[in-house]
Amino acid sequence: MSARQNVLDAIEKARTNEAFNAILTLTEKRALERADMIDNGTITGSLVGVPFIAKDNFLTLGGTTTAATKILENFEAPLQATVIEKLEAEGAICIGKANLDAFAHGGSTENSAFGPTKNAIDQTRVAGGSSGGSAVVVALGIVPFALGTDTGGSIRQPASFNGIVGVKPTYGMVSRYGVVAMASSTDTVGVLASNAGDAELVMGIMSGRDDKDMTTLPDFFLPNELEGKKKIGIIKESMTDDVDIDVRNVTETYLEKLRGAGHQVEEVSLSLLKYALAVYYIVVPAEISSNLGRYDSIRYGKRTDATLLSDLYGSARDEGFMTENKRRVMIGSYVLSSGYFDAYYLQAQKVRTLLINEFTELFKTYDVLIAPVAPTPAFKLGENVADPIKMYLADVMTVPASLAGLPAISMPAGSSEQGLPIGVQLIGKRRDDALLLALAKSMEGNA
Repeated sequence: MSARQNVLDAIEKARTNEAFNAILTLTEKRALERADMIDNGTITGSLVGVPFIAKDNFLTLGGTTTAATKILENFEAPLQATVIEKLEAEGAICIGKANLDAFAHGGSTENSAFGPTKNAIDQTRVAGGSSGGSAVVVALGIVPFALGTDTGGSIRQPASFNGIVGVKPTYGMVSRYGVVAMASSTDTVGVLASNAGDAELVMGIMSGRDDKDMTTLPDFFLPNELEGKKKIGIIKESMTDDVDIDVRNVTETYLEKLRGAGHQVEEVSLSLLKYALAVYYIVVPAEISSNLGRYDSIRYGKRTDATLLSDLYGSARDEGFMTENKRRVMIGSYVLSSGYFDAYYLQAQKVRTLLINEFTELFKTYDVLIAPVAPTPAFKLGENVADPIKMYLADVMTVPASLAGLPAISMPAGSSEQGLPIGVQLIGKRRDDALLLALAKSMEGNA
């Protein structure tokens, strides 16, 4: 099939599934131009003619980049993210931009200025977030893979909720140049795909040093097949009665399959897991409050009518930021303020270091750690909107790996009694991304 036909088919699937509100923009004109270049032999590569969708916080040409906010509603990027350039160099074709929580602040894709995305399996439930749109377009079969960002679970949780694979890499493995910043010390760029093999291929293309992103590491990602049997630790603090019974049952079943494949599985303790969420919601809002400072309607964003500069700033942010954006800015500004910095932010960073050290000790003995991705399957649309704490608790399993900069993968592991997908989370030590994907591939046929 021609690349042009691939693009047209994907766009038709996108339009057929508009009710899910997973896609904000289709970049049909540019996508077809690139498809024609592929068909006439101008562009070649390992992903030649493969359509994909990028979360709408990646800068791309051929349309707007809104980050699902009104303040960037008409923003057209003058350049593309490094990972978009890398994928296009291999012949992949970006056909559109996926919905997300505004500025990637959220865990349900209900915080989008353009309406919530609906779960691919049950439209009465959330897609997860903040990469909810990216997860849904893959789960619906619109494209074979989509790009997302994961700051505290924003790839893994929607992957779990929609029954697909979601990869959060080691911090620094993939360039973030050209991606709207959320929290600079935990932001990562990853992929959502229908299987681990496809995810591995895409991650291999995107990984490596980028001179435009000083946090990137030299390319260490060498995909391979799994060698030998592994020692695996199940984090006991992630399997308490606070976790939904279906989630625990699915996780236990996955563990039994690992044992059946010959791997050694033991219970381990990550005692600081109970503090990780509190640490995350101090450190990350602090960084958010800094990163959102640039959106003042002068350098970026929609310009509003105002006489005074303070009014200009205030009106632009009042109209352009969602409630969750404002909440995180207020929390971040508070914990960084004089008199509270030492009590909150500094203490949180100290506990973060202790968490990293605890992971390091565990990885001296174990190759991989396992935990559920989320304490529940996908919850109902609107169920947690009025209770921010309850919404934040959905991140309790995913933020530890983010704070420690570790690679983690959400793998489909089963379903609840109601038929809702449930994922299991594989966590590795830094730069062990290839091992995690090799283990995930080896278990796909058994899950």
